[in-house]
Order: sequence, then C-alpha cells, then structure tokens
Amino acid sequence: MPRPVAVRAESDHLSALLSLGPVLSAAPNLKTALARALEHVAEAVSARSGLIVLRDGEAPVLSVAAATGISWQTAQRVRYRVGEGIIGRVVDTGRPVVVPRASQEPLFLNRTGVHKAAASSEDTTFVCVPICAAGACVGAVGLARPHRIDADMERLLQFLGVVASLLGYAVRIHALQQAERQQLVAENAQLREELRERYDFRNIIGSSRPMQALFAQVTQVARSQTTVLIRGESGCGKELIAHAIHYHSARASKPFVKVNCGALPEGLVESELFGHEAGAFTDARTARKGRFELAHGGTLFLDEVGELSLSTQVKLLRVLQEREFERLGGTQTLRVNVRLIAATNRNLEDAVRERTFREDLYYRLNVFSLFLPPLRDRRPDILLLADHFVEKYAAAHGKDVRRLATTAIDMLMSYHWPGNVRELENCIERAVLVATGGVIHGHDLPPSLQTAEVSGTLPRVSLSSATASLEMDLIQDALKTTSGNLARTARLLDTTERIIAYKVKKLGIDLRRFRRD
Repeated sequence: MPRPVAVRAESDHLSALLSLGPVLSAAPNLKTALARALEHVAEAVSARSGLIVLRDGEAPVLSVAAATGISWQTAQRVRYRVGEGIIGRVVDTGRPVVVPRASQEPLFLNRTGVHKAAASSEDTTFVCVPICAAGACVGAVGLARPHRIDADMERLLQFLGVVASLLGYAVRIHALQQAERQQLVAENAQLREELRERYDFRNIIGSSRPMQALFAQVTQVARSQTTVLIRGESGCGKELIAHAIHYHSARASKPFVKVNCGALPEGLVESELFGHEAGAFTDARTARKGRFELAHGGTLFLDEVGELSLSTQVKLLRVLQEREFERLGGTQTLRVNVRLIAATNRNLEDAVRERTFREDLYYRLNVFSLFLPPLRDRRPDILLLADHFVEKYAAAHGKDVRRLATTAIDMLMSYHWPGNVRELENCIERAVLVATGGVIHGHDLPPSLQTAEVSGTLPRVSLSSATASLEMDLIQDALKTTSGNLARTARLLDTTERIIAYKVKKLGIDLRRFRRD
C-alpha cells in the first residue's frame, strides 16, 4: 500500500536533515559543504533548482555560494543587492518568502533563468528562507519547484527553516575558522618580522674591526645558496650569525631548523637528522620526519658538526652531494631542498688528519668559511655587550640597575674571557641580581673575575689596601657623575670638600679624567 504524500514528504525531510550533519562536517571547505547540502535538500523537496547566496563581507552585495540545477557559469555571474528582488528582500528583512507563481510576481527577478527553463505548461513556485549566524542575516537559500495547488507550504517552510539554521551554523564556524587562520597568519608574519629585525646586522653588537669584517662577509654570503661553515670558540655567538644569514637570505620566510649534534646521543643523531619509519627500532611505533624534511625549502643549522660519528658523516655527505636520503628503516628515497649552515669549535683540519672527520665531508662543508673572533680579540665590544646585558637583565629581573662602575669596567676589560660572550652574559646577569644600588661595582662581579688565580686581575691585598681600593672606587664613581666637581662630589658622598680633596691627592686620582671641556 503506497504511503500518503504527506508521510512520504516528512520522511524525506527527516532523512535529509539526518544526512546534513555528516555532509557539512565531512566537506573540506565551506563551498563544498554548501553545494552537497543543497543537493540533498533539493532532492528531498523535489526542487527543480536551488541556490545559496551569501553576503560579501560587510558589503550589501549577495553572491551565489552554491547552486544545483543551474549552470555554475551562470550562477557565478549572478549578484543581488540587499533589498533587491525576492532574495535581497529575504536577507534584508530576515523573513522567509513564498512565491506560489513566479510568473505572476514582479519581484521575482529570475536572474538564474530557472523559470524560463520550466515547461510552458508549468509555473514555478519559489521558496526562499534567510540564513542567520550570530544574530545577523548572512545569506539565503532559495528553491524552485513545479507549482502544485496541494503543496503544504507551512511544512516546507518549517523544514527549510531547520536547514537554514544548520547552514547558518556552518557559515558561523567557517567564519571563526577563517578569522583564526588569518590571525595565525598575521601572528606568523609578525613573528617572522620580529626575528628578521632581531637578527638584523644592526642589532648584532660589535663595532670592533674583526666584527665589521665578519659582517661584510655575512652580507656577501647571505643572499647565495652556498653551504656555510661557521668556526669559532664556544660561546662566541655562532648560532646568532647562522640566524642572521638565514633571515637575510631568500629563504627567510621558510623554516630555520637547528640541531645540536653534540647534545644528541650517537644512536639518535641519525634518526633526528633523517627521520625513521615505523618499526625501524624499538619504540618506533610511528613514522617520524627528520630535521632535513622539516627544513625543506629553508635552512638547516648543524651546531657542533665536528661531533658527528663517521657513519652519520657518510649519510650527511650524500645529502650534500645528491640532495636525497632515506629514512632510518625505510627504502623510499626522499629529495629535499635545504641550505646547510654548519658550526664547530673544533679544529677540523686536525680531525681530518686524525681520521675522526671525513676529508670529503670537510671540503663539502668548507665552501664558505666564517671565523668568529673570541671576545679577548674584540675588546672594544666588551663594554657595549656589558651595557646591553645590564639593560636586558635589569628589565628581566625588575631591578633598577643602570650602569657599571669604573672598577667593574676595569675588571671586565682586564679579564681574558675563556667562555667568551656567553660567560660575559652570565657574569652580568649575576651582577644585576646581587647589585644593591643602581650601579654594578667590582665586588658585584663573580669571584672568577676577582680571584687572582683565575683572572690575574687583582693582586692579594691587605685590609688597608682593600679599603683604599673601595674608597677609590666610590670617589671615582662620584667624580664621574659630577664631571670632576669636588663640591658636588662631597655632597654626593655626604662629606666635606676638604676631605674629598685630601683623598683625591692621597689616592693619586687625576681630576682631568672626569672633567668635560
């Protein structure tokens, strides 16, 4: 026995609603989701054609986002203004409209040609309902079907109202995702710009002649695709130079991936660099990309490259020569486009002679070599770096420390800095923490700078000599502040001008050092 028309229609509507959820969630993008949903809905209500229009942002213009039963070339050209025709009025008022006979409705613009395509003996019924999201009308869904006198329009409007609610939710989710994606893109661009500015040559501290020569070399090599070998003692800033090369190259918008070869166990270096397949070794449950794959299109920085084992050096040599490799435990050959920057504090020539570093790999890495001078060879930069670190760590630790006293400067300039810039930074951070006033004095610096056995900067002294040294420190610091004015110096130290003049003469302080012409 055939089912009544109303029961069959209600069943079709329910089936369509049940299928809309999976259709909207499974589609890769909003346009595909709307197109598939429209096809299901049109089939459920026996519509000849249908379309979904959405607003173009904040503009009062509606464009077709999905269509069925209509040529997509035609639909793409169709535009409505808010308030124009049936569709424009629905979006403007937020209320559904039913046009029983499209041929008799002057507001029915028929820009898609659906009524013209109908048979001459049939008229067209057009139903349009608004799509709302977040309390605003963002579009409309319209369906054209053959005119029937016995059609239950109230039931149809209820069904399309539910459909429009689901479509509105999908549009809202898409808008939020787009906003989040745009925010992430903007943040990513901002971070890249901050990194570019951070590693700009103007922000790398160094006015000494060796550093200026280094900057000239970095400028020459940055724009090329050449492999670079950065050499220098530990703590000189090799990673900073590697960043500067990357962010001044054509690969600046691509990844910068760094690997400390000396910090990784020998058994894990190969997996870290080249990745591994599932089951390649114990606990390798899933496949994992290596650093070469992650750096594709960008730059790979290998720090402490001299620590690589000979077996890993063979694979690295192949990547440099052929630009291809296989993951650990894999057979598929992968090709990469990576610029390599390597760094080491070892003497690679000695390592080649001792056969702990491959000669062919050495020549592959040593295409363009940069040497970072140790801090003891760039003494004009010590005070610049110290002032920078004072400002940095005073802000980081919330301390009101603004400068270095004369004795502290003398100690910094006299020390031989075996740990280079890294040691200087650590010394200044400690001094900022222990300083009790706005000035870092010599006694605030670490013991390594104050102990004769370590630095050779201070001899063993008696109590009276130590007192005299501290007294000289305080008086010189005050004279520096007052430009050598004895009266102001006495007021600053809460004593008399006669005593200050006596102490200056006794300690052999030259006032001309502090006076400004």
